[in-house]
Amino acid sequence: MTTAQTIEQLERQRFDAQVSQDFPTLEKIFADDLIYTHSNGHQDSKTSYLASIRSGQSRYDKVDIEDLTVRAYNDDRTAVVNGLIQIDLGPGADGQPAHTRIKYVVVYIKTDASGWQLVLWHAQKQAA
Repeated sequence: MTTAQTIEQLERQRFDAQVSQDFPTLEKIFADDLIYTHSNGHQDSKTSYLASIRSGQSRYDKVDIEDLTVRAYNDDRTAVVNGLIQIDLGPGADGQPAHTRIKYVVVYIKTDASGWQLVLWHAQKQAA
C-alpha cells in the first residue's frame, strides 16, 4: 500500500471515529502535540478537542469526503492532505438539520514509536 493510500484510509477511519465517538481510535490517531484549528478560528489541543467531542460541543453525525489529495514528503514520513468534506452536524437551534462544507489541510507524521499521527488540522468554511 502506498503512503497516499495509507493516509486516505486513515482519514476515513478518523472521520468514522469522530462520528461514532471512538475515543481509543482518536487517541491513537491524534498526536499529543496536535493543533486543531476549527473553521471559526478556535484552536484546540488534543486534550481540549477530545473533550469537546465528549461534551457534544463538537458534534459529527456524518462526514462525506468530496475530495481528498495526499502528498507524501520526507521519505514517506510526512503527509499533507488537502480535502473537502460535507459534515452533518445534527439538528440546529431551530431543530432543522445543520450542515457545513469545509476545505481543510491536515499534516501527518510517521514515527517509529507511534506510526502515523495527525499533528495539524486547519479548516475553512465553504459556501454551501
